[in-house]
Formats: sequence, structure tokens, C-alpha cells
Amino acid sequence: MSTHADPKNFAITGVAGFVAARHLKAIHDTGHRLVAAVDPHDAVGVLDKYAFDVRFFTEFERFDRHLEKLRRGLAADRVNYLTICSPNYLHDAHIRLALRVGADAICEKPLVINPWNLDGLQELEGETGQRVYTVLQLRLHPALAAFRERLRAEPGKRHVVQLAYLTARGRWYDVSWKGVEERSGGIVTNIGIHFFDLLLWLFGPMQKSEVHLREGKRAAGTLALANADVRWYLSAESVDLPFTPEPGSRTTFRAITVDGEQLEFSDGFTDLHTRVYQEILDGRGFGVDAARPSIELSHQIRHAPITGAADAATLRAAVMPAPAASKKR
Repeated sequence: MSTHADPKNFAITGVAGFVAARHLKAIHDTGHRLVAAVDPHDAVGVLDKYAFDVRFFTEFERFDRHLEKLRRGLAADRVNYLTICSPNYLHDAHIRLALRVGADAICEKPLVINPWNLDGLQELEGETGQRVYTVLQLRLHPALAAFRERLRAEPGKRHVVQLAYLTARGRWYDVSWKGVEERSGGIVTNIGIHFFDLLLWLFGPMQKSEVHLREGKRAAGTLALANADVRWYLSAESVDLPFTPEPGSRTTFRAITVDGEQLEFSDGFTDLHTRVYQEILDGRGFGVDAARPSIELSHQIRHAPITGAADAATLRAAVMPAPAASKKR
């Protein structure tokens, strides 16, 4: 565990969710303390891994009241950062709570579902003096950062890119908030946002986008970016995997091919959230402007007409790496 000369107070929303564990670890490993948490579900025994004195709420209104009470109390007790791990459609409201109680917000992707909400958040940043940060951890992956430097050494070169992200999701997915587009942004935003941000960061702004498939658990299309032509395919259908998925073990296939060579970044994910937190605490971090391009792109993809429609199998085959593409970047 890292120590910090001036430990900050953190609170967290959505603490019972899957991604919250990474944030709890990051708060702990950067030497800071969690003082309050909220989730409508009470399966939060994970909190005992870090502290026994965290105030926990199952009702958001009581959590809100507690943070406001702390804001009006001693400076040493006030919440400095609110970490937001709640469902996507609640992000905007929870960020606004953070700014209102005098805390900076650290919000999981996507920062918001609809891009016009970003303008309101930036206005509130100006009014409150607080900051809104998001978690773009792939930008801190050592292999991807090194690859970006290689690209920048070849200005003007245009690349051919295929992106495939295939994962297995059980029946729970369809009845959870993740399976409801207005709550999650659908597969394009809930899953695709990670990779759209990565592509834009690596290859530059979007010039043209076409959507060839858009279903509840599948989407595919093409992008013309400043320095790349991209084919992409996203799926949460287990039948799309190139192997038989094994529950609890082998459930995901991810491949990015650049000019016929596979970009390898399977390793190096350990503690990326902790690195995100350290960047924020050191006065850097990714703010609203960094999040905007991928949110605008995913929104456009969700609402674009389907063109050049083809069946899922054909679109999937177009992005799968060829057996000969074994050389790793």
C-alpha cells in the first residue's frame, strides 16, 4: 500500500457492482480513505477488505444527505472525491451531486450516454470550481502508449485496422440495466466506448462512420479516421466466439489488427485503475474534453441508418485476424 502525506476522503456510488472493486483497490493503493458508499443492493462485504468504518447506504437520498452534512462540517471530514460506478444512465446525476457537495467526480465510462449532457457538466465545473474525470485506462496501457508513439513517428501514414470484440453474456444481461439501451447506451456504448476511445486516440478524429449491423447484442460498421480505415464488430452473443466459451474461464475474444499485424495488449492490465487515480491525484487525469469524441461517436452510431447491410457471420469474418497474421506489434 502507498502512503500519502495528505490522505483524501472518497465516497462511491454503485459499490456492489463489478467494476467498483477496481476503484476500491485504487483508492486504497494510492493511500487514501473511503468514508461513504451507496448501492441499492447490500451485498457489500467487500468493504471490510479495506475498512470497518465506511458509512453505507442503500437509499441514495440518505447518501446525498450524508455528503451534504459532511460538506457543512469540519474540513477534514468533507468528501474530496466521489467515485461513480453506478449504471450508465445515472452517471450524469451522480456527477452533479459530486460537484454540488464540493467534490471532484471520478466516473467510469461512459461519462454520460448522450453528448449534450457534457456541456452542462462543463458549465457546472466552471460554476463550482470542481473537476470531472473519467476512466480511460487503455490510454495508460504501456504497450498501447508505446504503439501510439510509433504511429506519431510516421505522420501522414494511413493504416488499415480491424477490431473484433466478442464476449459471452448470459441471460441475466438482457434483463439487467445493461440490456436496456436507454439505461446503458446499448452494446455500442456500454462495451464499444472503450474501443472507440482507443481508436480515436490512436488514429485521430472521425471523418466518416457507417453502420452495417445494429442489434440488441451485436453491432458492426466502418470508420474513416484521420489516419486509418477501420472495420469493427462487437458482440455479446456466445455463438460468435471462435471457441466454445467456458463459464468463469474463457469467455472473451479481443483482437485489433493493424496493417495485417495483431496489436497485442493482453497483458499489462494490472493496476491500470490505480494508475488512473494516481494521474488524477497528481493533477492530471482525463476530463470531459477527453471523453467527448468517443461519446459523440457512439451516439452517432446508435442513431445512424443501417447501410450496406450484411449478415452477422459475414461482418464478423471481415474483422477476424487471418491465421498468417501472427506477427505481434
